[in-house]
Amino acid sequence: MHTTIQIINTITDIPAALWDGLNDGNPFLSHAFLAALETPGCATPQTGWQAQFITLWQDQQLIGAMPLYLKSHSYGEYVFDWAWAEAYERQGLAYYPKLLCAVPFSPITGLRALGATAEIRAALINAALQLAQTLGVSSLHCLFPDEAQAQTMQLAGMMLRQGVQFHWRNADYADFDAFLATMNNDKRKKIKQERRRVRDAGITFAHYTGHNITHQHWHFFTRCYDSTYIQHRSTPYLNLDFFQRIGATMPDNVLLVIAYRDGQPIASALNIYTADTLYGRYWGAMEFHSGLHFETCYYQAIEFCISYRLKVFEGGAQGEHKIARGFLPVTTWSAHWLAHDKFSRAVADFLSRETQGMARYTDELNEHNPYKNLPD
Repeated sequence: MHTTIQIINTITDIPAALWDGLNDGNPFLSHAFLAALETPGCATPQTGWQAQFITLWQDQQLIGAMPLYLKSHSYGEYVFDWAWAEAYERQGLAYYPKLLCAVPFSPITGLRALGATAEIRAALINAALQLAQTLGVSSLHCLFPDEAQAQTMQLAGMMLRQGVQFHWRNADYADFDAFLATMNNDKRKKIKQERRRVRDAGITFAHYTGHNITHQHWHFFTRCYDSTYIQHRSTPYLNLDFFQRIGATMPDNVLLVIAYRDGQPIASALNIYTADTLYGRYWGAMEFHSGLHFETCYYQAIEFCISYRLKVFEGGAQGEHKIARGFLPVTTWSAHWLAHDKFSRAVADFLSRETQGMARYTDELNEHNPYKNLPD
């Protein structure tokens, strides 16, 4: 089989049908999502995200692909390597640029090397390592691959790092009350109190999906999204153009929750979903009300999952407070290769100790789960 590797600098140079033919249905790896990040200027060379997509071709047929970026910083990644960069700087070495295999601004688990066979996927990983050496970058990182691909990356010479997220699982609950019935009394009582405070404030909710999301909805959500970053004295990664694009190009994957008080919108949360999984992404509020964050981001999303029989709700990065609301810790993975032998050995030693600590941390989290009996 004669194959060739091509490095593509923009997703729009790859026909959508060819790219999506490799995807397993993950909306964050769809051509539409990646193009929506690139075209409005969110993930571009100007923002420190230079696309270096690896593509594997057999004649004119795309048989493998990997989303890869040349990065000049570590923002928008959710696996933190700032300490590694600072260690390089102290030694007078350049950590940036680096190569990153990830979906920008999206701590979502899934495939990273796209291809029908293990041989194709391994070839893509090896091509990424070869590109890192050819470009002379400090390192190559792959964030949130599934465990099987993480193991393949380890076999190729990359170091594995464990993280933790909090996911909610649907045990075929008939309704929200059936979900609450599985929890211990204290946690069940707390959730009921939180929801009651929101209702008593006169706040109601509406769910909008697909083409039912209007331009006015997107404008309001963007205000909410921007306000969250402003409150944290940070700069938003995404913009109105991006949100409107995903609403138009992937409507079957978008859920917008909007909270209303006295007929006026006051808060909103954006979720992405498939036939079996919902991914919580962004939220913001124009008013403060006790419990509003939990209701808008978690309880409304859980009700949506129950109604539509979605099996998993991935709550996004971090957040131990999610445990009390029915989420359980799940191990996530990242893979890393550093060109500098001394730093590579130091990072390997650090990761060995960190992995032991993560195991203890996860065990402790599970001991504080809110359920009478852990769901299957």
